[in-house]
Amino acid sequence: MKQALVFAWALAAVPVLAAAQAVGDPTQPPAMLVAPGGEPAASSGPAVPQLQSILVSREPGGRRVAVINGEMVRKGMKVGDAVVERVGETEVVLLRGKTRETLRLFPKAEKR
Repeated sequence: MKQALVFAWALAAVPVLAAAQAVGDPTQPPAMLVAPGGEPAASSGPAVPQLQSILVSREPGGRRVAVINGEMVRKGMKVGDAVVERVGETEVVLLRGKTRETLRLFPKAEKR
């Protein structure tokens, strides 16, 4: 009788365990961005730089680090074919040759 109860419990737990495994890892990129082998899908062109975060030390002259496209960068480091010229409180300036591009954490909102 005990074996039958254990077996019945195990059968009842299978759908619950299967449902628990169906929840994806929230830290992974969406499935549409990942190739079947688990590698990131190849893009059709260079990635558009996206500013995700800025970390600023509170110490005088403290260091500033930006996260662009998931990579931590500082002044002077490369992002694709651009170089980080400046890391501000809410924006990062990239330099491509003589062209400057400003990435903002908070894009300007339209006034209504």
